[in-house]
Amino acid sequence: MSRAVVLATRNNGKLREMQTLLAATGWTLTSLAETGIASLSEDAGTFIENALTKARHASQLSGMPSLADDSGLVVHALGGAPGVLSARFAGPAATDEQNNRRLLDALKDETNRRAAFVCVLVFLLRHDHPEPVIATGRWSGEILETPRGINGFGYDPLFLIPALGKTSAELEPEMKNRLSHRGLACRELLQKLRES
Repeated sequence: MSRAVVLATRNNGKLREMQTLLAATGWTLTSLAETGIASLSEDAGTFIENALTKARHASQLSGMPSLADDSGLVVHALGGAPGVLSARFAGPAATDEQNNRRLLDALKDETNRRAAFVCVLVFLLRHDHPEPVIATGRWSGEILETPRGINGFGYDPLFLIPALGKTSAELEPEMKNRLSHRGLACRELLQKLRES
């Protein structure tokens, strides 16, 4: 059955990925921009707190079920940074290129390049629903010294999957969606929704 769901993001790359990953649900995903809802400040210290706050905000203002994703890059040598600040690591209005440059600068003297993309999804039927459905995904890799690839967005050109010898930005979208933190979280979310 088709259901309109507001995705609590203004990131078009994230919207496209989620539309593909959740195509089998029959959901019609719309973004905050399409519904005229302003973004909410993401000032919590964890992915789960940010995702829950965004989901409640989007559902309350739209009157629709909502899905929120809070995700980011966790780098071991940087104590988990950029973490929840991934989209604004180089500043509040930073571009992907600026964030990537800041990351490379922060790691210039580091030999430990281990990192992981982390995604937390929160689905709410309504803003005050007492049982949010929460799913997580984690994708481990390493940070390269120079970007490679043209697909994806964010830190994808720097995120190497050692077993494949490719960055996330070098993967075809179908392969990325099978392996990625967001793909893993979406599959867990769908399983939880089937079981509820």
